[in-house]
Amino acid sequence: MMANAIKIRGLVKRFGSLTAVDHLDLTVADRQVHGFLGPNGAGKTTTIRTLLGLYRADEGKIRVLGKDPARESAAINRRVSYVPGDVALWPNLTGQEVIDALAGLRGDRREDRERELIDRFALDPRKKIRAYSKGNRQKVALVAAFAAPTDLLVLDEPTSGLDPLMEQIFGECVDEAIRDGQSVLLSSHILGEVERLCSHVTIIKDGKQVESGALADLRHLAASTVTARTDGAVPLALKQALEGLGLHLDLSEGAGDRLSCAVPRQTVPKVLGLLADNAVADITCTPASLEDLFLRHYEVEPR
Repeated sequence: MMANAIKIRGLVKRFGSLTAVDHLDLTVADRQVHGFLGPNGAGKTTTIRTLLGLYRADEGKIRVLGKDPARESAAINRRVSYVPGDVALWPNLTGQEVIDALAGLRGDRREDRERELIDRFALDPRKKIRAYSKGNRQKVALVAAFAAPTDLLVLDEPTSGLDPLMEQIFGECVDEAIRDGQSVLLSSHILGEVERLCSHVTIIKDGKQVESGALADLRHLAASTVTARTDGAVPLALKQALEGLGLHLDLSEGAGDRLSCAVPRQTVPKVLGLLADNAVADITCTPASLEDLFLRHYEVEPR
């Protein structure tokens, strides 16, 4: 295994006058689940197709499992399991025949693992693909991907069409892949899924990277939410002290007096001290979520 499963530096991909990916850097380390975040049209799928050799980069350097996809895509794809968000399969084959065909293209398989995953995903492999729902077509691709003896999983919106129970099974399979020594690039716009499964994330906007790193570190870039209940109106001295720190207070006075404010990480201890000194009750401090960080970059007010 290489030190990094994926290493992209300065990737540019254009379609005519449209720059879909603009000098993007992305690194996925070995045995890492790396979330690749952005809304539809941000450049995620274009990046993935370029690293699989389906598109040729206009600029930049890409290495997947130590190889250049522009020249060695066949060798790369034998060691990569890829699941797109909208799976297109042979409609006249059964689910099992598709799994057999995909394993045959790779030249290696783990049939015991395939049977196990078919049971866990509650898939009937005897049906024709044309009779499957979108979710069941997705299950066929996931069974083939997770059962394959590959080094890297590239998953582009992989849970599209799955119900919550199957999403849970999917998460378990990702955890098992990491324990087996595989690496995972998970492209998604489902923030809860990424937050639950990924240790590192890269966020892109308009084809450009806006954040990248360990999720625990990136959370620190967004403010925590501090709330407290007061006995009566918020004391004027407390209000002035908090506003003196540059905080915007959300006050709910009258029926259940309460204050809430977004607090930068470095200011949290001082704010908690001020609240304690003023004998307020029910103080809570909620760390920033991935959603907070994501929405900040997309200039959307959190719900």
